[in-house]
Parts: sequence; C-alpha cells; structure tokens
Amino acid sequence: MKKNITTLDQMIEEHYGKVGSASRNEFEWGAQLFKISAMIKIARQKLEMTQEEFAVKCVTSKYIISIAENNLVEIRISTLQKIVELGLGGRLVINIKL
Repeated sequence: MKKNITTLDQMIEEHYGKVGSASRNEFEWGAQLFKISAMIKIARQKLEMTQEEFAVKCVTSKYIISIAENNLVEIRISTLQKIVELGLGGRLVINIKL
C-alpha cells in the first residue's frame, strides 16, 4: 500500500499560495520575524541574562526586549542593531535579494 506524502513546501504552497504571491510573501515575512525573535531569545538565554539585564546591556527597555523576543510587533532595524551589536557583541548584516 502506497502512502501519499505531502512535503512542508507543498503544504505551505497549498495554504499560502505560490512563491511571489501576496499571501505567500506575508507568510514568509512572518516566518522570518519569528526566526529573528527566537534567535534573540536563545542568544540572551545562553548569556544567562534576564530580559532586564539584557535590556540594560542593549541600551533599551525590558519592554522592547520582550516584544522583540515574542514577535509581538515588528522592531526597527536600529533596535535590532543595538540588540545584536551591544547586547550580543555581533554585527548585523542585511542582504537584499532581487
């Protein structure tokens, strides 16, 4: 007996449309924001810092760290840069694909 297997890409295309469609672009944007939020939270936890301690290091507020980690609203690039550079000691790099 042969089972029909659906890939994740097929499921996403079925629900959100083909790559380049408005609904698919919105889904992809949300997925990227979720990944950034998760990366910030995991990195902070590896530093064994509370949100409040991390906010001080980033020269921002605990509220901003909370919304960044929980993907509650889109954060500004300048805020993300402070989190990455001041808080994590990294460098924010942005690529544009056309």
